[in-house]
Amino acid sequence: MQRLGELPLLVVLMVLTGLAMLVPAFHAEVLQAHRVARAFVYAAIMVFVLAGMLGIVIRPALRRPGARHQLLTVALPYLVLPPLLALPMLPEEGGGLQLRDAWFDMLAAFTTTGATIFGPPDLSPSVHLWRAMVGWLGGLYILVVALAVLMPLNLGGMEVLSGRTPGRGSGAAQITEVAGFGARLMRFSLRIAPLYAGMTLALWILLLLAGEDNLIALCHAMSTLSTSGISPVGGLAAGRAGWPGEVLVFAFLLLALSRWPLTRALGLQRAQPLWHDPELRAAALLLAVVPMVIVLRLWWGAAQAGAGADIAALLRAWWSELFMALSFLTTTGFESANWPQALAWAHQPAAAAAFWGLAILGGGVATTAGGIRLLRVVALFRHSRDELERLIHPNLVTGQYGAARQIARQGVALAWVFFTLFGLSLAATTGLLSLTGQGFENAMIMSIAALTNTAPVVSILPELGQPWAMVDLPGRIVLGAAMVLGRLDILAVLVLFLPDTWRG
Repeated sequence: MQRLGELPLLVVLMVLTGLAMLVPAFHAEVLQAHRVARAFVYAAIMVFVLAGMLGIVIRPALRRPGARHQLLTVALPYLVLPPLLALPMLPEEGGGLQLRDAWFDMLAAFTTTGATIFGPPDLSPSVHLWRAMVGWLGGLYILVVALAVLMPLNLGGMEVLSGRTPGRGSGAAQITEVAGFGARLMRFSLRIAPLYAGMTLALWILLLLAGEDNLIALCHAMSTLSTSGISPVGGLAAGRAGWPGEVLVFAFLLLALSRWPLTRALGLQRAQPLWHDPELRAAALLLAVVPMVIVLRLWWGAAQAGAGADIAALLRAWWSELFMALSFLTTTGFESANWPQALAWAHQPAAAAAFWGLAILGGGVATTAGGIRLLRVVALFRHSRDELERLIHPNLVTGQYGAARQIARQGVALAWVFFTLFGLSLAATTGLLSLTGQGFENAMIMSIAALTNTAPVVSILPELGQPWAMVDLPGRIVLGAAMVLGRLDILAVLVLFLPDTWRG
């Protein structure tokens, strides 16, 4: 294991990519789709050969890498791996896709965005399994990166807690002094992977017991834990698990609201009451208020149409809005099966802006969710509240107590910096997409989807159709860069260009 930790990260990930390709190859062989299995096996061999060649050429660093080297190392796989992940889909046996289409699909899956230009009938079952696996592996990768790299460097939302300059680790943190970069990645991988795989296996089994098909249950389980929203049938509504399946997915999506479950399981956080977690408290407030406001709007529309007395329809509408609020808050994007019926009952259009806003807010730090992250939102809310109190009482001395002590005063300024950078990134991405010929509305919605890693936001409004398929290659490059920017964290990408991080 020590020698494995000394190998370059890219080489290790390439070997794991080749091994992962053997899973859909075995699946295709079981289905007697021998040509599809052969495409995956040949692609795996090519990846193994490339990994061996790189392993011979690239030498491990002899000194402890600095912040810039660490961030470049964890960002490089998003550039190199998607074309390799797309190799099984290029031959006629694997689908005969063009490289630009397969690359975009794999990049969206690996960043847990889940964007695709293909419909469920366009791909074979083994390729659907491969897409879900890539999203699942992308979720595992970002969890390891968040805890092993971003957290020690005060990035990924942790700067709000520490208040220290992003990109500079704490000298007192034992993890940054004792463990090297490669050993740290290896240690967290070995500790996180069993928990991540175990929860996926548990959800898979529970979905099977709820009546879901084998492949669909596995893909939905992997998509739920990774918050990628990838489905081989187009979503939960097309599955067989029904309402019990939605309840199960809802329960496991709660894990993406806070870092608390994972860090407690790994022993990285001291025991404290669950309700003291600011992220969970913010999520509880959002999940209580937003669905209720939307349901009241739907009930008013139904009452105007003379159907407001249907209590069963009202309860179904409330559940669909609650499920979708959590789904988009965690940047997964699964839609409830009852959602179209709720809109038809109320004779109202979809409240798309509410779900876009939830996706922008995002889930918890050090989770697979994207967006701004709830911890930053809490910091901004508390700062705004204190400033309003100062307007009323100019001499007021504000203090922090209880759970508020977790947020550093300097962390609030960094939260404002991130919020500003997110707005600028959204404007820049929208502008660049407009230059490629996209309409303003399509460009803005796709930019939100890319930066928050929530591709299903484009499907909330039916009149938008499938805008992913209408994007040309320059537009896909812009969207791909936005997906990586949102997945790695905007501050982490910014740190790469700061002169202070260029020093070893």
